[in-house]
Amino acid sequence: MNSDLVFLEGIRDERGLLVALESHKNIPFDVKRVYYLTDLKSLEPRGFHAHKNLKQLAVCLRGSCRFILDNGFEKKTYNLENPTTGLLIGSLVWREMDQFSDDCLILVLASELYDENDYIRDYEIFKKEVSK
Repeated sequence: MNSDLVFLEGIRDERGLLVALESHKNIPFDVKRVYYLTDLKSLEPRGFHAHKNLKQLAVCLRGSCRFILDNGFEKKTYNLENPTTGLLIGSLVWREMDQFSDDCLILVLASELYDENDYIRDYEIFKKEVSK
């Protein structure tokens, strides 16, 4: 699977924690878009799509959540609950997110600008795409 957890080095002292995110250092692509998800409902899962080309790094800055990633051949579950752990999500990976804590805040860095044509929103079409 072209997705995995990555360790994001943090500098902690009595003032708090600083984590730097840098293209081609701890993020293996140029960052072209940044967005975040907040006020998430624990019983309202999100995602249910894949991207043809886009790559992402997701970091749960506060609280916790679960990602279920599927490359069409295997599924892996990742629990994010630490701001120094990111989840690298490659292209052609189906994603679902759930089990959001009440205080969950997810930051996502993306390799491309928003493009609706890059989305695959139907799981059966996704399965055909990865089988090519």
